[in-house]
This record gives sequence, C-alpha cells and structure tokens, in this order.
Amino acid sequence: MTTAMRIPGPLHLEPAGHDEREELETLIARQLELIGEDPTREGLQRTPHRVAEAMSWMTRGYGMRVEDVVNDAVFGDTHENMVLVRDIEFYSMCEHHMLPFFGKVHVAYIPDGKIIGLSKLPRIVEVFARRLQVQERLTEEIAEALQSVLAPKGVGIVVEAVHLCMMMRGVEKQNSRTITSALRGQFRDCPMTRSEFLGLAHRS
Repeated sequence: MTTAMRIPGPLHLEPAGHDEREELETLIARQLELIGEDPTREGLQRTPHRVAEAMSWMTRGYGMRVEDVVNDAVFGDTHENMVLVRDIEFYSMCEHHMLPFFGKVHVAYIPDGKIIGLSKLPRIVEVFARRLQVQERLTEEIAEALQSVLAPKGVGIVVEAVHLCMMMRGVEKQNSRTITSALRGQFRDCPMTRSEFLGLAHRS
C-alpha cells in the first residue's frame, strides 16, 4: 500500500486539550447568556461541559487520518467486478449553521489489483463526516480518499441526506432529501457501469 495519499482537509489536528476544552465551555456558557438563559441554574450547570464533550465527539474527524484507519487492510487480489457497500449510516454537521445533517452513503469501486477490507469503507466515511461539512465536499472527499488508497479502475459514491438546517429553520421542509454523487474512472466514463451502480445504490 502506498503511503503518499492526496487527501483533502486538515488531517493532523489533535483533539482539544484541557485548556481548549475549558475555553470552549466558557464560550458555551456565554452563548446561553446571550440567548437569555441563566447558565447557573440547576438544569444548565453542566450543559457547557456536556456540549463541549459532544462537540469534541462530533468533530473528531479532524484528529483522524485515512492512513491510520485503513492501516494494513489493503490486499492484492485479482477480483475485477464491482464492490458495493450500501447504506453506510453517517452523521455530520453543516458548516453554515452548525446543525446536523445525516443519512446514508453508498460506496463502490472496481478493483485494479487491490481490494480493501470492507469494514474500512465506513471508517473512511467517518473520517470526513465527523467534521464541519457541506454534503457536496463530503462526497468528493470520500471518493478522492478511496481513489488515493486503491487506485482502482473506478470509484462511485452516492450520499443521501436530510439537513436539519432545512427542516428546523428557514424553509422548514420536512420531507426533502439531498442526493450528491462523485464518479471516477469507469463509473464516470462507462454508461453501463454508471447505470449499474446507480441502479444498485437506489434499489429499495
């Protein structure tokens, strides 16, 4: 497995230390004050700590690297047909409003001498989902990571998600879904391969 990967995004940030966590808790307490709450009342006294812990968990992708989650789970193999893992659940946060969006990722690739352990595909999704994101970039980052790790004949990614920034505020459309795709190699260049992948990805 090559170690030279062109993976977008900040990959070497360490999780927040003690001082940074205390600063974050102070900011959250101030936020409560600014919306008209009393952070010293019984129900809110531990809220800054809990929110800081939750934010650290929900954005832990900044401290994760694709190289580390893949590790040595790339294997030489002569398999030449499409490999598809559907319905990988993910949770992320919109970078515009810092509200959650979540849904499913369908990941496929056509090997070219190498395959990857199937459990590593959800882990790659997690690296990029657990950051402040937009769905369009998330889709491209997953595709680029898989392309860099395997150099396959093709990569196909479809992401289906609902966005709380559309459901809880603004237009308040409860039943809308956003679908994005990223195609590389044969998935982009061969209509039959693309059609097969999209048909399998969207099959109920």
